[in-house]
Amino acid sequence: MVKNSFISIILKEQEENKENRGSVEFQVVSFTNKIRRLTSHLELHKKDYLSQRGLRKILGKRQRLLAYLSKKNRVRYKELIGQLDIRERKTPIHARMNREKPMTVPSTRKDLMIVNMGPHHPSMHGVLRLIVTLDGEDVIDCEPILGYLHRGMEKIAENRTIIQYLPYVTRWDYLATMFTEAITVNAPEQLGNIQVPKRASYIRVIMLELSRIASHLLWLGPFMADIGAQTPFFYIFRERELIYDLFEAATGMRMMHNFFRIGGVAADLPHGWIDKCLDFCDYFLTGIAEYQKLITRNPIFLERVEGVGIIGGEEAINWGLSGPMLRASGIEWDLRKVDHYECYDEFDWEVQWQKEGDSLARYLVRISEMTESIKIIQQALEGIPGGPYENLEIRRFDRVKDTVWNEFDYRFISKKPSPTFELSKQELYARVEAPKGELGIFLIGDKGVFPWRYKIRPPGFINLQILPQLVKRMKLADIMTILEVQAINSFSRLESLKEVYGIIWVLIPIFTPVLGITIGVLVIVWLEREISAGIQQRIGPEYAGPLGILQALADGTKLLFKENLLPSRGDTRLFSIGPSIAVISILLSYLVIPFGYRLVLADLSIGVFLWIAISSIAPVGLLMSGYGSNNKYSFLGGLRAAAQSISYEIPLTLCVSSTVDIVEAQSKYGFWGWNLWRQPIGFLVFLISSLAECERLPFDLPEAEEELVAGYQTEYSGIKFGLFYVASYLNLLVSSLFVTVLYLGVGIFLFRTYLFPSFLILLKEVESLEQ
Repeated sequence: MVKNSFISIILKEQEENKENRGSVEFQVVSFTNKIRRLTSHLELHKKDYLSQRGLRKILGKRQRLLAYLSKKNRVRYKELIGQLDIRERKTPIHARMNREKPMTVPSTRKDLMIVNMGPHHPSMHGVLRLIVTLDGEDVIDCEPILGYLHRGMEKIAENRTIIQYLPYVTRWDYLATMFTEAITVNAPEQLGNIQVPKRASYIRVIMLELSRIASHLLWLGPFMADIGAQTPFFYIFRERELIYDLFEAATGMRMMHNFFRIGGVAADLPHGWIDKCLDFCDYFLTGIAEYQKLITRNPIFLERVEGVGIIGGEEAINWGLSGPMLRASGIEWDLRKVDHYECYDEFDWEVQWQKEGDSLARYLVRISEMTESIKIIQQALEGIPGGPYENLEIRRFDRVKDTVWNEFDYRFISKKPSPTFELSKQELYARVEAPKGELGIFLIGDKGVFPWRYKIRPPGFINLQILPQLVKRMKLADIMTILEVQAINSFSRLESLKEVYGIIWVLIPIFTPVLGITIGVLVIVWLEREISAGIQQRIGPEYAGPLGILQALADGTKLLFKENLLPSRGDTRLFSIGPSIAVISILLSYLVIPFGYRLVLADLSIGVFLWIAISSIAPVGLLMSGYGSNNKYSFLGGLRAAAQSISYEIPLTLCVSSTVDIVEAQSKYGFWGWNLWRQPIGFLVFLISSLAECERLPFDLPEAEEELVAGYQTEYSGIKFGLFYVASYLNLLVSSLFVTVLYLGVGIFLFRTYLFPSFLILLKEVESLEQ
């Protein structure tokens, strides 16, 4: 009986399982049990790939069932996953389980990373290696590794005479080769108290400053390229090649010169070299202005360099920094002023320094140093004295006897010993202000022709000491910014009051000629009215006294308040645009007129033809004015005026094309050298053509008949009417300028000193802005 009841219970449970076997909940429970068994099995047999594949399939099926249950009965779904201890997945498991291998989630690295930068890194340029320790993008430590250009120069020097060693020294710093030669000869000169001729000293200064500019340029290009600006990298080679052309003409070599000698230089400057160098100085000033305009105010550049790599003044001294890095930290220290070597004291120049101490300050110091170098070169070229270029008295031949070097075959047939002298038995430290800083030599003589000890102090090696401290806690990208300005300087930023004074002094040269031009226009208008009244025998306002110069101001004020009338059937847009085009085209032609100090016009031909080309736009405004008034008489007047302007441009251009080439020559012979006497007919044609272009006397004398050439104005009133006269007088002034320049003998003074090619660029602000 009991057995039968037990069997009946089992059968009942089996029937219930059969009923529940098709339900979603039953299948989820069944899959969960299978998953647990397979998981326990895989903990012992991790390489059972068949079980892994089965597990992934079961997991996918259970997940699909759970997703179905959550849509049908959310409450039962929550109860079930709670009972079975199943974690709810936000994404379908089958999207990941269908792969052959389970997905691996990368873990975040918590340890530091060591990065090797250089020597083949593009920013290391093959000479430096940095071992950088990083925490993400933050620099934790930096170890510079030097010596990739080491050539044993000191030991070579101790086994050569000074003259024999000179060809080697340019390899110390192939960016500033003249400075390595200068310190090589300066040390024995000071050791032996050797006098250098004045002409040789001037030549040395010129070569040193040209080499300083070349070094600064080759710093500027790669520095900008390393922080993301490629354009200056190509620009700097333009000026650097000109400097190398000068070096080649004077020394015979472009980079490795071997030009300096103990007691002077190897050769005198060739004929025409000074004029060529002066031309380069004038040209290079425009290049510096171009760099400043392109780089200095660029907001991206300022974000990269401003406030990066700050070095205080006391800190710079403690680290032994020199050159631009020292001066950019507020220390006004330049060996050219401190040691008074060569003839730098005879020139007017200033030490360029900054107080901010960041990368921007070092950049600005270097840029301004190039300007000061040009100033020194110009003064040296203009004041270079005559005389010998080398002190030959200090030369002597080696007095050692009974050596193979003194035999007949070597002295007279093949090799000869180089001229040299004894180094006295004493020690000396000599130094010069190289582009990167203090370049020094510690020299010990022993009454022989070879140095007993020759120790070199390179500026870059000393300046790199502070690099690990500067880059700590900075970003990885800042390493290039800090490293590349290890030798950079700037012109200064001022306190607000000094800046205001500086801006005022910059604006004074601009407002002064504007005020003079305004007064001149008033006088011209008064004289024109007086002449017109006398010729036409008129009675009225034309007969004004000297105070008649104020009549033009009164007329202008009246035009400002007079009502502007528009023709009822005219084209409003053309009617309003016409006068503006006439004025704007004339104002644009003023781009070739001097309004500031130290502005240069590189090509007079470009300036003259630019004026003619821009002013020829005015007839377009005249045609628009006549057509827009919807009056055939005004339209015919506009056509006549445009035809007159165009027809007179041809003789105007012909006169200019035959005159520009000889303008410079007329300044050399005074009054009788004026081009007016050489080309009187050309002067008259140019004057008449320019007056006709301006529609001034004698073409509008009878005002009653003025509509023949200016009939387009009859429909105008108010300020639009006055714009035509403003354009006429502005064009008259610029025409007078060119008449004076081309025919009355002031071209060379005006254009060489004050004008830029085609448009104004301020080369250098007043000197107070540089302090």
